[in-house]
Amino acid sequence: MDHTRFPTRILWIAVFLGVAGGLLWLSGEIAERNAIARLGAETRGAAILRQAYFKSEIERFRLLPVALSDDSDLVAGLTGSQTALRALDRKLEALARTTGAAQIYVLDASGRTVASSNARSERSFVGQDYSFRNYFKLAAAHGSGAQFALGTISERPGMYLSRRSRGGGYVVVKLEFDRIEQQWARLGEITFITSREGIILITSRPDWRFTTIHPISGEAKQRFRAELQSGRGSLLPVPLKGMGDADGRQIVSPADEPRRRLLWQSVSTGEPGWQLNMLTPLHGVESFVRTVRLATLLFLMLLAGGIWISRERAHRRTERAAMAAARTTELESMVTARTQELRREMDERAASETRADTLREGLRQANRLASLGQITAGIAHETAQPVAAIRSYAANGRLLIERGDTSAAAENMVAIERLTDRIGKVTAELRGFSRKATGAIDAIPLAGPVEGSLLILKSRLARVALQLPDLPDGLRVMADTIRLEQVLVNLMQNALEALEDVAAPAIRLSVALDTDTVLLSVIDNGPGIDPSVRDQLFTPFVTSRPSGLGLGLVIASDIMADMGGTLRLLPSDAGAHFQLRLKRA
Repeated sequence: MDHTRFPTRILWIAVFLGVAGGLLWLSGEIAERNAIARLGAETRGAAILRQAYFKSEIERFRLLPVALSDDSDLVAGLTGSQTALRALDRKLEALARTTGAAQIYVLDASGRTVASSNARSERSFVGQDYSFRNYFKLAAAHGSGAQFALGTISERPGMYLSRRSRGGGYVVVKLEFDRIEQQWARLGEITFITSREGIILITSRPDWRFTTIHPISGEAKQRFRAELQSGRGSLLPVPLKGMGDADGRQIVSPADEPRRRLLWQSVSTGEPGWQLNMLTPLHGVESFVRTVRLATLLFLMLLAGGIWISRERAHRRTERAAMAAARTTELESMVTARTQELRREMDERAASETRADTLREGLRQANRLASLGQITAGIAHETAQPVAAIRSYAANGRLLIERGDTSAAAENMVAIERLTDRIGKVTAELRGFSRKATGAIDAIPLAGPVEGSLLILKSRLARVALQLPDLPDGLRVMADTIRLEQVLVNLMQNALEALEDVAAPAIRLSVALDTDTVLLSVIDNGPGIDPSVRDQLFTPFVTSRPSGLGLGLVIASDIMADMGGTLRLLPSDAGAHFQLRLKRA
């Protein structure tokens, strides 16, 4: 064992562990942030739907006092007609049963109940004085009013809607939200509505009713308890930890489950000062973060193994070279000891052979590098997009399997099979290109290569405005599907890279038809082609991009020539305009 290498290995291991730890933390943070953002958008959408349903329920019942305010039995009853009042009792009872209202009742000018939907029950409101209620005071002052409180007789929470009627009376409708609360509870998230002061009024967690999400002074508590009729034990802080303003995206935990994290989202209900709040568990986010960190760890382990194997192989090659040099020196010493003459002759011959070997090896190396550079660079250039697409489909497939959506995952696997077939065909075509061989040309539907290129670049094209032509049914051209697809992928990939800094990126594909020709154009609204390389655009290794190889357009032009067509750069006022000329089948 080489002890001189031991400290160096320890240092490299320490550096790797430090970098790996940092990457694991960073990947988890980024994954959590993105997952919470997506969950926040989904939660907000769900909250808006619940808000709309809640608002529609209130608006439906808000019309009842308006409809009853001009009722003839109500007006007659307010003048003292007992016959009219009894008829009104029956009418209110039928109306409450039909609409689902908890109670409907009529107050005279002093706030005393003269008719009620529960007049025939043991807990009838008739004769009760409700002049102390806020909804009566608001209706008396402004013509209508609303108040959320516990019923003095029923002791059930609800919302009271009041309106002044003809004849000097007041119609009151009470809404109870038991059904809505039960629906919310079945959906899984914690949902509740708060007043302007932060008091929880309607909730899927009944034990949270009349708790507060903000501190309230003692004087305010006494006033609200009197208005709500909520009792002395009410208006305590809601049992949540970690509350705070975070632009509508705060994370909280129940006091009895501190490890359970919930995402808090709020939307307005339409009632003055009222907010609908949703607390969504972060179980899915935490699972996603663990998956991302595990994938990062596996990648780092593979990377470390690859680096270690590479270094060990290099070390063994160095040792073998040193041993070979030592054996050569020993043989040379033995030959020198035998005969000086033979040594001169062998030295001269060895020198001649060495020079010849050097020249031959230099020629072979130059030839290998020329071929290898062209083919390797072409393969790297032409397979980068399918490999990126395979990675995206594989990641989505894993998530779909975790969700149990095996059908959608199977579709991803089919797409991956197609892309791997494409990589094999691309490399075969590139080998053929290096030998200047021409593949089979046949009449093919033009839609095939167009759709194939769009599939490969699907994820990257999502950020641009893509305009596609309406291809006539049965339009066929003389070409090879895979190689024509290569050309389109090259052109659209170049367009996407040119559009990276454009505010409103757009790519347009257009088709013009002639009797014997199909002209297919790829047009973008980017900065266009650099004038310094325009005249040499189809020359190998000429490119204006720092990371470009300068082979894409060369290969595309040669492919078009092999298929009996052309690839040209046309003048354009904005962006780049490439035109493919194909023979019509």
